[in-house]
Amino acid sequence: MSEERIDRSVALLRAEALINGPRAEAYGDALDNLGRIGRGWGEIVGVPISASQVALMMAWLKIARIAGAPPADNCEDSFVDALGYGALAAELRWRERSR
Repeated sequence: MSEERIDRSVALLRAEALINGPRAEAYGDALDNLGRIGRGWGEIVGVPISASQVALMMAWLKIARIAGAPPADNCEDSFVDALGYGALAAELRWRERSR
């Protein structure tokens, strides 16, 4: 991405546009998509993993990349993705509990 200054509003708007636009269109409902991922990961590690936990793990993956990046890297994409996964985790946790 560009080296332009990004503020919190821009980052949040970019995350919202991604999770409600191209990513939602490409991957479908987040509960279904991340639920599939959770079932697969659960088979690998031998414990159930919910869709909201997958979203949290993906947010952490992005945060870990940011933490390990060189200081010169602005990591804009990873920050935006972490925000998006955090928002999805909040929604999915509510949806899972509402079932």
